[in-house]
Amino acid sequence: MRCLAARVNYKTLIIICALFTLVTVLLWNRCSSDRAGPFPRSPGSLERRGAAASSKGPARDGGRQSEEASPQEQQKAPPIVGGFNKAPGPKYEEIDCLINDEHTIKGRREGSEVFLPFSWVEKYFEVYGKIAQYDGYDRFEFSHSYSKVYTQRAPYHPDGVFMSFEGYNVEVRDRVKCISGVEGVPLSTQWGPQGYFYPIQIAQYGLSHYSKNLTEKPPHIEVYETAEDKDKAGRSAEWTVPKGCSLSTVPDKAKFTSVKQFVAPENTEGVSLQLGNSRDFIISFDLKFVTNGSISVVLETTEKNQLFTVHYVSNTQLIAFKDRDIYYGIGPRTSWSTVTRDLVTDLRKGVGLSNTKAVKQTKIMPKKVVRLVAKGRGFLDNVTISATAHMAAFFAASSWLVRNQDERGGWPIMVTRKLGEGFKSLDPGWYSAMAQGQAISTLVRAYLLTKDHAFLSSALRATAPYKLPSEQHGVKAVFMNRHDWYEEYPTSPSSFVLNGFMYSLIGLYDLKETAGEKLGKEARVLYERGMESLKAMLPLYDTGSGTIYDLRHFMLGTAPNLARWDYHTTHINQLQLLSTIDEAPIFKEFVKRWKSYLRGGRAKHN
Repeated sequence: MRCLAARVNYKTLIIICALFTLVTVLLWNRCSSDRAGPFPRSPGSLERRGAAASSKGPARDGGRQSEEASPQEQQKAPPIVGGFNKAPGPKYEEIDCLINDEHTIKGRREGSEVFLPFSWVEKYFEVYGKIAQYDGYDRFEFSHSYSKVYTQRAPYHPDGVFMSFEGYNVEVRDRVKCISGVEGVPLSTQWGPQGYFYPIQIAQYGLSHYSKNLTEKPPHIEVYETAEDKDKAGRSAEWTVPKGCSLSTVPDKAKFTSVKQFVAPENTEGVSLQLGNSRDFIISFDLKFVTNGSISVVLETTEKNQLFTVHYVSNTQLIAFKDRDIYYGIGPRTSWSTVTRDLVTDLRKGVGLSNTKAVKQTKIMPKKVVRLVAKGRGFLDNVTISATAHMAAFFAASSWLVRNQDERGGWPIMVTRKLGEGFKSLDPGWYSAMAQGQAISTLVRAYLLTKDHAFLSSALRATAPYKLPSEQHGVKAVFMNRHDWYEEYPTSPSSFVLNGFMYSLIGLYDLKETAGEKLGKEARVLYERGMESLKAMLPLYDTGSGTIYDLRHFMLGTAPNLARWDYHTTHINQLQLLSTIDEAPIFKEFVKRWKSYLRGGRAKHN
């Protein structure tokens, strides 16, 4: 061995050692790869390509979405099954999928399983899904419907929350042109871009704010001017009075207090009150003009911090927008009145003003209420900014209903309505049982709050159109010469819309319960007849997998008019309410079955 070692020089030894090391490393790597599987993909990553074309279900209002977290949202995403030791599964391969012998789409196959793109599944089956991320994991969330049912919180009472209307935000709907400065209620563009006062929308505006007032905490309120030496916060009001203008504190006999009197010609900058509020955006003030004038509010906005000004002017112009100035007519205001305005709504409706039915979408928002500017000659008092002013909106709607009820007891809808092919158009001036019912529900609540008989009298007169057939300018139809029905749309032939009928019954219930046995007798008879019809006809609206909006398929012999999911959940919410005031088993049975349809339930086959 010594001789052999002597013959091998040191260079050869180095080469041998290097080869030995290389073989050792290669064997080690091979052993390691045999023990560990490939890095797993996150769940759903392969399906995600098919689902990515539909990341969200459709957005809905007005009419409404549930604000409660779903059970799925309250759970954490499940961990990846198998970890790093899972053996690689079958690979996907593309496959042609023939649909109804009509057309072909591309799918994917994994063994005996075939996967179709969700973008196709969504449209074909009218289902909904989205990719969501929780705790760093992606997962796909599937739902059969997009609308939620609200839990009936307590037995229904005429002075309580109206259904789930605390979730309604009528003023932000894109078919609301603006909130009228003169009337204080929404102006609709539902069926025409010119805008008109729609009693249903106005009643819903009032009922939603009434319900919010019952369910929300009292708002934060900041007082800026009471014409006293100091406001309630102990802070002196910061007024700026330029040359040519004047501002003084004077007693007012009508208000039994001191008020601010201003004189500021139109060609001046006007007298201004510094506000500087970045928290809340509902402004309110008591106003009395002696001459033409305006109250303007300067807003700092999210649009590159630009200043926009909302002008409330003593004319009857509805709304106008030019450059960064928005104008609302508020009428002459020659006697004391309170002006309450939502600056967020007024800004966005002005910037989004268009000549179409829908208000243009805008991202602009106010960041700060900078100052108030008064021009003309007049008086100001009680300048405040608050988080909400629900009761001001409620009484604006209630008072509008009293002022605009006609001699027949109805609220005429001054726009043409064409419900569909086969129905005659409704000419301007038609009544709606849904409008009558929701107006009654609004007026009853106003009466219960104030004990002002003007509200109750208006509600009692509103029963008159219930008694007249549609062809006699009423809202009553009779199904199969037997069942009285109160029409949301008093068409020829009758249409028998379900949700509008149930709203009309709720209004009658509110009135009969509030007016007493004698005054409420007529409402009670109409309500009882309507409830008998509802119980008898309710099965006609059940498709076995959803509900029907109206009975045009029966009246016209056409295809059924299926209710969208948001109308389907409205039907359920209405039946839930009625089940708390009428113990008939049919209401609870239908609520249970119709709820199951939201999760894909279906009636049994033969």
